[in-house]
Amino acid sequence: MNASGFGCRVGGEVKSLKVRDYLPKHYRKATKVMARDIELAVAASTLAVRDAGILTRADDGEATIPAGRLGCQIGAGLIAAETAELSRALASAVDEDGVFDLGLWGTVDGEDGRKAGGGMNNLPPLWLLKYLPNMLACHVTIVHGAEGPSNTITCAEASALLSLGESSRVIERGDADVCFSGGAESKLNYMGMLRLDLAGRVASSDEGADGSSVVRPFSADSQGGVLGEAGAVLMLEEGSSAASRGAEVYAKVSGFGAAQSPGCPIGTGVWDGEDSGVDRGLADAIEASLRDAGVDAGEIDAVVPLGLGVRSLDEREGGALRAVFGDRVSQLPLVTLTPNVGNCSAGQGGVMAAVAAMALQRQALPARVNAGQVFDGIDAGASRAIETKLSHMVVCASGLGGQSAALVLSAP
Repeated sequence: MNASGFGCRVGGEVKSLKVRDYLPKHYRKATKVMARDIELAVAASTLAVRDAGILTRADDGEATIPAGRLGCQIGAGLIAAETAELSRALASAVDEDGVFDLGLWGTVDGEDGRKAGGGMNNLPPLWLLKYLPNMLACHVTIVHGAEGPSNTITCAEASALLSLGESSRVIERGDADVCFSGGAESKLNYMGMLRLDLAGRVASSDEGADGSSVVRPFSADSQGGVLGEAGAVLMLEEGSSAASRGAEVYAKVSGFGAAQSPGCPIGTGVWDGEDSGVDRGLADAIEASLRDAGVDAGEIDAVVPLGLGVRSLDEREGGALRAVFGDRVSQLPLVTLTPNVGNCSAGQGGVMAAVAAMALQRQALPARVNAGQVFDGIDAGASRAIETKLSHMVVCASGLGGQSAALVLSAP
């Protein structure tokens, strides 16, 4: 997209994605009704099953997991209509002065008394199928033959973690052996940029600026966030099922928690609830995940927080971490990802969980980028990759609407 009309001119873009490369030949015609978010989810799901060594209906040969035992929970966002596609229809609903007329957008009476087409009738026949949030999970389940429980969760930045928690519950109650889990969304479109700019979540930057220096998580001199896009799907599998087929296990989901903050950010990042400097919903979600895992806060070795680089939000997130971990938070490494990928909204939690799982599997924390002056008592400054003993990590996020989610991931 051309971002020259916005204050922020940079974004975290997925380059050279060709969704056809991730689909069986018989399904490639369906790409005509795949918005960018769907493409990200489909590509991520195919990469996930390949990495897991799972054969599905998309492959030749017998499926590894019976269709009825394969579920799918994917976090999604409010998919923005493609600008050119929508503009062609809008242009046909203007009055004699060239001004858009809502009355001309719908079906209108023609001169002969019959109903004549309005602007909306100039949209492609299958237009809506590209932009329904549940179409991410819909295409993934059709392609891979996942006929077990399926759900779509639309809670902004908390979506993917809530979906991972939902998948863990589906498996725990015995309704599936394996679930596609995670989220996908692109905010690199005019509507996405405008929404989050108005919500006070986007920094100002010059064209060609280094996005990793613009985004400064937990920093007093942070100017705001940068938007991105991502599809991040993980395969959650019941332990004995994974063991029976000799699957490589990256991490174990030990606990899950979810909560709602009493207020939510509005306008330019202002909180509309009682502001105590603590995101109480996030703190509650983390504490619930620890109880579910049977793990004490002192046993957590690192945290993957949201860390958007929006100062008012980072302060509250830091307050939530202090409320849970106390003074120990200053020695608790934070793995911040937004300087690398931006804010990918519904896809963010999937990326965060994947990074935590890889860290636990490799027993190492990735390098951390931060060009800012980090809040006192928060371990989020620039650092090299380090090898360290990791037993348990917390992954946590709060969404734009105040929904919060947290996972405890443990070493396999």
